[in-house]
Amino acid sequence: MSKAHRGKGIWELFSRGRGQCPVCKRNNVKLLYEQEAGDIKAKVCKICKAAIKHGKKRLVSS
Repeated sequence: MSKAHRGKGIWELFSRGRGQCPVCKRNNVKLLYEQEAGDIKAKVCKICKAAIKHGKKRLVSS
């Protein structure tokens, strides 16, 4: 079966879903995972999403 449409949903996002992660400050990474910390919501990268889930990093308002 073809995999031609894989990742097509991120093409409609601004900059193809890429930007600077607010947690690790890396540039040009895919920000596809929305995380909540208290009253703030932010989109973070895949690595930071896992780190927040396991309690190794925190999402801090800036």
